[in-house]
Amino acid sequence: MSTIPDLATLHALGAAQQPSYPDRTAVDAAVQRLRTAPPLVFAGECDDLKGKIAQVARGEAFLLQGGDCAETFAGVTADNVRNKLRVLLQMAVVLTYAASVPVVKVGRIAGQYAKPRSSDLETRDGVTLPAYRGDAVNGYDFTPESRVPDPQRLVDVYNSSAATLNLVRAFVTGGYADLRQVHTWNTDFVRSSPIGQQYEAVAGEIERALTFMKAIGADPDEFHRVDFHSSHEALVLEYEHAMTRIDSRTSTPYDVSGHFVWIGERTRQLDGAHVELMSHIRNPIGVKLGPSTSPDDALALAARLNPENEPGRLTFITRFGAGKIRDGLPTLVEKVTAAGLEVAWVCDPMHGNTFEASSGYKTRRFGDVIDEVQGFFDVHRSLGTWPGGLHVELTGDDVTECVGGGEDLLEVDLGNRYESVCDPRLNRVQSLELAFLVAEMLRQA
Repeated sequence: MSTIPDLATLHALGAAQQPSYPDRTAVDAAVQRLRTAPPLVFAGECDDLKGKIAQVARGEAFLLQGGDCAETFAGVTADNVRNKLRVLLQMAVVLTYAASVPVVKVGRIAGQYAKPRSSDLETRDGVTLPAYRGDAVNGYDFTPESRVPDPQRLVDVYNSSAATLNLVRAFVTGGYADLRQVHTWNTDFVRSSPIGQQYEAVAGEIERALTFMKAIGADPDEFHRVDFHSSHEALVLEYEHAMTRIDSRTSTPYDVSGHFVWIGERTRQLDGAHVELMSHIRNPIGVKLGPSTSPDDALALAARLNPENEPGRLTFITRFGAGKIRDGLPTLVEKVTAAGLEVAWVCDPMHGNTFEASSGYKTRRFGDVIDEVQGFFDVHRSLGTWPGGLHVELTGDDVTECVGGGEDLLEVDLGNRYESVCDPRLNRVQSLELAFLVAEMLRQA
């Protein structure tokens, strides 16, 4: 039977980006409660996703991963979950139909409650308090009481994730995700939007194709449901460790807090606690790689996290920024490919393109997002490798957080509906526009 290091051993390695809890007794109580809680996902589901990501690594499928920058407890409503699911399904339909490639659908959902921060402190009007690290750690309100890390919030993460997964499973198995209903996903969309009209045209083509398939005897029930998986950054060690269990089938550990978990750019230290913990679990895992990543770093991470070179086990999620991806990515891909490593390459075009608008809002230019994705595709096309997927922060709501796109949002528009508690997200129109543009890139890949 495989084992994992205990929490004390992990913390002794030097765990980056962890909460400074004032009461260890309360931490122990929360961890113990989580250890006895039922799994949120099952090992067999993780294995199924690993098999799908192996197809991505082989160039036989495309991975679409998206959702909130940081989920909030208040955001666990049926409308909010449905809206996020809807935009991901719409994007997947566009990519699948327009590019003729299977799409593996993974949400940044049911666990994305903790965020790394560049500073431990935040100052407003001369007042300095601990930084907000996501609802898993402390509150967003700028008060001393709200910003104290509270381990009970880890239990709240579990309960909120369970409620979210229940909603997702009900939607994807209860007919909402039925391909025959693609038109209904658009009923409240702005029909005057060029992207809305473009989507309607694709929906009409799909409907005609399904009618033809039914006429020749194909089983339409095959299109009644979709596979949808959950993911989040494995950041707070107490939570991830408590949710790691030994699978009864294989006697190996799985992190049952989500199907796919990833290590962030700030916590991927080769000898650090996060890499150590993730090296023991059997889930499919990802690692964010930014401009500071050398080819040797990537090779060493692969050796630690996937020593058996298991297909579907490891995904490298690159986040260089539009101005750096064409220079920084080629040597990474070349060295990893030359080493014969089974890796899925996925582009995160969000985190390297954030800037502060003159109004003080954090934002991203839609043009920069597209440019980084295009650079990602260009590099892989030039090297003969497969641009395996897209990892984006998005919402199904009509927020105004990223500038540009078909709606031509300006910096002055950001204050109209800026709702993210952390980083800016693409809204529904921008997300669909991205899907159409990526579908065109896939046709040429």
